[in-house]
Amino acid sequence: MYQNYIKWLIFTTAFAALIPTANAQFTTTDWALHDVGKIIEVVNNRGSLSGWGGDYEGLINAEFPAGSFVEHHGSIAPFYAGLSMDGQDTMVTTTSIYWWNSANELAGYSNAPWDTVHEVMRGDTVDIGEPDNPYYENYTAKAGQDFVTRYNDYNVASINNANHQPMFIDVYQRSWAWASPPMDQFVIYNIDVHITPNGSPVKDFWSGVFVQPAVGLVTGNQQNLDDYVTYHPEHNMVIAHDAPGNEGPDPYSPMGVKILPPERFTSENITWTFKWSEDPRVPRDGPRYQQVSDSTIQSDQVNPVNTKAILSFGQIDKLVPRDTVSWRYATIYGRTEEVVLEKSNLIDKLAPDFKVPQPPPAPDAEVITSNRQVELRWNKASEDFNDPNRSDSIKKAFEGYRVYKSTKSKNGPWTLLAEFDISNNEFGQNTGLKHKFIDTGLMNNVEYFYAVTAFSKPDTVLNFPAQETSQRANALAVLPGTKAPDKVGEVAVVPNPYRGDIDYNDMDPQWEKPDPTRQRWLEQDRRIQFINLPPRCIIKIYTLSGRLVETIEHSDPNQGFEDWNLTSNVNQAVASGIYLFTVKNQETGNTQTGKFVIIK
Repeated sequence: MYQNYIKWLIFTTAFAALIPTANAQFTTTDWALHDVGKIIEVVNNRGSLSGWGGDYEGLINAEFPAGSFVEHHGSIAPFYAGLSMDGQDTMVTTTSIYWWNSANELAGYSNAPWDTVHEVMRGDTVDIGEPDNPYYENYTAKAGQDFVTRYNDYNVASINNANHQPMFIDVYQRSWAWASPPMDQFVIYNIDVHITPNGSPVKDFWSGVFVQPAVGLVTGNQQNLDDYVTYHPEHNMVIAHDAPGNEGPDPYSPMGVKILPPERFTSENITWTFKWSEDPRVPRDGPRYQQVSDSTIQSDQVNPVNTKAILSFGQIDKLVPRDTVSWRYATIYGRTEEVVLEKSNLIDKLAPDFKVPQPPPAPDAEVITSNRQVELRWNKASEDFNDPNRSDSIKKAFEGYRVYKSTKSKNGPWTLLAEFDISNNEFGQNTGLKHKFIDTGLMNNVEYFYAVTAFSKPDTVLNFPAQETSQRANALAVLPGTKAPDKVGEVAVVPNPYRGDIDYNDMDPQWEKPDPTRQRWLEQDRRIQFINLPPRCIIKIYTLSGRLVETIEHSDPNQGFEDWNLTSNVNQAVASGIYLFTVKNQETGNTQTGKFVIIK
């Protein structure tokens, strides 16, 4: 193993010398969000569950329930550990920055577009990987949302880590998330570890996960300081809990991380290691291997701190090149520990196949907006769905549609507006199917969110509930309102006066709301709106003394309004007072003047 490592190091060093560049030019760092169920969890192609500087909405590694801004972990990272056959070399590979500070030990193969995180939705069958040499051929989605990626520990980014000795492993990762109960509160991660031909035989192989809890409201900025972990051997699971402390008196929901070891393991030939620590970092593979393989079962944590935990299983006596070790882990979320344990039992019941009834495909929906009104229309694509996973004899699993609205975001919370299902059968309300819904009495120029889902008949043989597509599968952001007038002359400002003693952020729907990456309202989120604007015009805002405060250009034939965040052209918040405005029609040259009041 060590000789192979030296050969590889010489090769990569020479290659890097020919092309002096950053590691990012050799490998692509990618992430995706599991978001079809009640969880939003980030997955990357470096072998961990964490964003690491991603720009996704919310910037939370694991949000439950969706839309709550409650985070549950800083990172979850599998690891792989073994000894050379002579016992002289220890090799441990991970991306756990929180346990061992081991960034870049695993990374994608290249910067090619196929070395990313691939999303495969239910019903899709695709080839994944290089076009002429896919690493998955005819991959068919298992769940409502599958992610597929791969990474290894011998790429250029990994070799440049001074403390890393590669095991020469390829890791193929598939993850499954479901949209409907009872499976919408966990995600299954499938890990296939392959010893490459460049590797050497490995003995006493261990694997497992690091868990860095961060249970709490993310805007508290201290949600990881009062967590504690407990071990549940009958479930092969660590549960992270939030204790009363920095975020307030009420703890948030716990999170479980459950391991499903390879099928070759039985209760007689498997050994577990469970540990927790506030600062468990060690710099070298020898002490790292000892940490994960010494079969210690530490007592449950009592005093909450900034906790890190480890759960590992072993040992596989020998692996040789071209051997593959396959195992799984699950992240499980629930409002109480009892719910987490119930979901763990369900996972055991469904493993290894996870063959369960599926929801119909989501319909394609479109929206037509008008004055204080939204009209939703959708097609019939869901209605011919035939689910091969059902245990009953029903040929057509489709049962109906549901229409939802949210005034907050595409992540909800959602309000059910209507349900339409097949008439004259033993299921549902028998309302009859419709493909149109009109929502009236809305506020113009305020954002609403709508979704149309499809749901199935329950499987009465399996005693499995009806399955429904995720609202996020086709959620639409909608702005009701009138079309832009052709002429200038009816422009108005709302609200007028703007009052600082009114909490516009607390309205439903919100008149002012934070940027999607945060929950807390800030000064730059203030909002007044110029309405009834012609398609092309220039708005100029002045103080009463005639000083120009801001210029806003408008160019939109469909949207007859523009927002202003009460900030001047030098990025200063404006003061209370009377302000003047002009709106010049770029098509005709005509100008309208007006005034509005700001009271802070």
